[in-house]
Amino acid sequence: MSKLDEINQALRSEAPAVWTALSPTARQAVYPADIPFQAAEARGTRYNATIGQITDGAGGVLQLPAVASLLAGLSDAARNRALLYSPIPGQTELRRLWRERERRQAEWDEASEARPLPPSSSPLVTSGLTHALALAADLFGGPDRAVLVPDPCWGNYRQVFALRTGARIERYPFYRDGEFWPGGVAPALARLPPGEPAVVVLNFPSNPGGYMPTRAQRSELVASLVAAAADRPVVALCDEAYASLVYDPEIPRRSLFWDLCGRSPQLIPVRASGATKEFLLFGGRIGFLTLPWDDEHPVASALDDKLRCLLRAGVGSPVALSQEILLQALQDEGLEGQVDAVRSEMARRHRSMCGALAAAEARGAPLRLLPSNSGAFVLLELSAGLDAESARRHLIEHASVGVVAVPPRYLRLAFCSTAPEDIEPLVDRLVVGLQGLEVATAGTAGA
Repeated sequence: MSKLDEINQALRSEAPAVWTALSPTARQAVYPADIPFQAAEARGTRYNATIGQITDGAGGVLQLPAVASLLAGLSDAARNRALLYSPIPGQTELRRLWRERERRQAEWDEASEARPLPPSSSPLVTSGLTHALALAADLFGGPDRAVLVPDPCWGNYRQVFALRTGARIERYPFYRDGEFWPGGVAPALARLPPGEPAVVVLNFPSNPGGYMPTRAQRSELVASLVAAAADRPVVALCDEAYASLVYDPEIPRRSLFWDLCGRSPQLIPVRASGATKEFLLFGGRIGFLTLPWDDEHPVASALDDKLRCLLRAGVGSPVALSQEILLQALQDEGLEGQVDAVRSEMARRHRSMCGALAAAEARGAPLRLLPSNSGAFVLLELSAGLDAESARRHLIEHASVGVVAVPPRYLRLAFCSTAPEDIEPLVDRLVVGLQGLEVATAGTAGA
């Protein structure tokens, strides 16, 4: 039996729902015994002429002085890790530290269920969180696969799932009557043909809305997904680009991934996380993809093999230099205090932005501020008669204000990149601009 047949048989026998949910591409994916595999097996030999990277002949980096001077603060071992090829799944120590940190942050307190923290794999390192989502799409997407995304949502989901894999994008309502609706995904799943596998994207804290569910809302959302998994395999893809950026002390920061693990054999949670926002490492492009099994579990082993194949086919290996930067940061004893300081600053901007917008709404501005307690953005729903794209263009031309249009009637404002002293003037200009557009629109309609 070939290696591909062996791992596919392991999935069919150990996790039939996972096998059913796999894409056609993933079913054919197997990590090949080519150069990285053979180089790994040859590690430690007296003479190693396997891998095609220019070294000093003894496994160390052969560096240009112009580059070496930029990394002068690193040890020789760290410099080697930064400048030589990374292992396909990422640096072992970085993966270990990231897994430990994510599990520490799970925050299983007395208000949550009294059960042991579920198992989780060593995360696969990816080239940014979007790449983690793309690997999940390669694994579970595919032609005409139903991928349910919130409405409104981050626009890049369409490219990640539909354009790349041919998946079928379905929408589920994120809001009802101006509030987050945790039951919105259930009717969207129920409309699918019986037994058809589905991927559900769960983005918390959300983009564009900046929302994290309350404890009661989490429980309702989890219960609805467990119930839906009785009828079909459901891959719950947790997009956690803004993890831990939660500003209301009553709202759990804990990843929804942990609440979903072990609930049903047909409910398959997958976690996409990263260092981009929390560590302000936007140019580093470091993401992680975590599965709900220990590394030793045959399902984790089989999926890890397929993911290594898909990663090698896409980017070769993750960026080593960025991994070394993050590894050094994770070993800094002052790191968490620094992250807390950034969170506090974002909370201050969030309060200021929400306060200014709520006051404008109370004065009759043609907008509604939707619930927000986390993340990097707030979302406005425009009054009837105004559309998002017209508003965006009008605000640029007449108010010198830049916002993101989320059709048909939402505007996203990024308080994360707005100076605190600019928030109130921004809101004032935005309101005047929208009022001007409202008058112009009414005049056109009456002409």
